[in-house]
Amino acid sequence: MQLDGVFLDMYGTLTTGDRAAVETVCADIVAQTHLQLTAGQLAIIWGERFFTAMDSANGDDFVTLLELEARTLRQTMTEFGVAIDPYPHVARLADYWQDPPLQPEVPNFLAAFPLPICIVSNADRVDIDLALRRNGIRVAGVVTSQDARSYKPHPHVFEVALEQTGWRRERLVHVGDSLHSDVGGARAVGIRTGWVNRAHRIHDIGNHEPDYEFDDLRGLFNLVTSPPCPPNAG
Repeated sequence: MQLDGVFLDMYGTLTTGDRAAVETVCADIVAQTHLQLTAGQLAIIWGERFFTAMDSANGDDFVTLLELEARTLRQTMTEFGVAIDPYPHVARLADYWQDPPLQPEVPNFLAAFPLPICIVSNADRVDIDLALRRNGIRVAGVVTSQDARSYKPHPHVFEVALEQTGWRRERLVHVGDSLHSDVGGARAVGIRTGWVNRAHRIHDIGNHEPDYEFDDLRGLFNLVTSPPCPPNAG
């Protein structure tokens, strides 16, 4: 496969997902407020509101990921008649964003991957910079939602990454763990897509079809390093 490089999602793809962090926060909220929900139920309700808000938080309506989490948590709790200060709770999510564990195969994957990588992530810049530094990750480029003032799947995030790298969209694959944000967003701007289906997200939306599906990033490595199949002999 002839590629200029690869766009790669960060959280849930290179790193473990945020399920444990979100459910821990939700468990604390349930315990403190005596809400008649489980932590998992609260996580899904909050998550649905968060993803809906994210899809419209672009351009002039952009707010940081931290602020978006805080607003949607406050709105979710208000719906249940509970008033809370959301910021101490979402600050614990920021702790995860700034120091997330890597997926098991990632160190070897990054050490051996033969193509340049640009990370394209729904993230606040300060958080991803800390996460990359703490995990010793060095890549050719990083584009965040805060840089683009847009969240995947909005096309502007990918257009900013294309402009920054100079790579040709027909010679790219964008790989991530979200059918909605990664697969749907990249397909909309003419970039081939790979879905890392680790099956441990709390909740996903979207029914977009990826060009490739992988159990983990070793599948992407095999895709770009495998020799092409010879043409059929007539």
